[in-house]
Amino acid sequence: MSQSFRHPEILEIARRNGKVTVEDLAEHFGVTLQTIRRDLADLADSGRLERVHGGAVLPSGTTNIGYEERRSINPDGKTAIARACAKRIPNDIALFLNIGTSTEAVARELLHHTNLMVVTNNMNVANILVANPDCEIIVTGGALRRSDGGLVGTLAAETIAKFKFDVAVIGCSALDQDGDLLDFDIQEISVSQAILRQSRQSFLVSDHSKFTRSAPAKIASLSEVDTFFTDKPLPDAVASRCEGWGTQIVVTG
Repeated sequence: MSQSFRHPEILEIARRNGKVTVEDLAEHFGVTLQTIRRDLADLADSGRLERVHGGAVLPSGTTNIGYEERRSINPDGKTAIARACAKRIPNDIALFLNIGTSTEAVARELLHHTNLMVVTNNMNVANILVANPDCEIIVTGGALRRSDGGLVGTLAAETIAKFKFDVAVIGCSALDQDGDLLDFDIQEISVSQAILRQSRQSFLVSDHSKFTRSAPAKIASLSEVDTFFTDKPLPDAVASRCEGWGTQIVVTG
């Protein structure tokens, strides 16, 4: 198979899984490791992938990946994460779900929970939970981010400050080696920080593709999160920090 045919399929695998590895691609295409390394170098040179140790990831930095592309990254992993998280969410509580495709997956797993009050700044979450008649839904208000249905800004943060949540479920765009949760939109940062302040217990849901991405703005540290649900073991440095902080890690894979 020629390079021109491999490149689109490599990009599709990266969008689906969040990351591609040299060894897996070589086996998939039946070519040498060096051939795949050249392919990844070409894709990185054109800005379509970012090289990481052993493979490549979708590009990141100061601009997030498009919403539809994010939805297609690792859907099975996100579903497993969401199911594990939903099992820890009891009935009869006040719950916050924020912006992100992983929190939307959690919402789908809550359709049979009872007597929930869910506050959200995610229009997609609200629309998903409409199918649960035992769920009261409150939308924060705020400036609508058309790209993903998120509500951000001062009004959203002020609404959140009026509540005290039993549990908050949040996501992030990236997670660095210091254990910091990162995002792209400065307006969303203040909202996420308000959610953490107003919650008795906080859950982070994020798949392994976030381990190799970067973003410019800090939401919080994993030290401020009670439980982190993910689909693959964390890098050793981050796992060690979480142990010291008392942050529980639930790995679904």
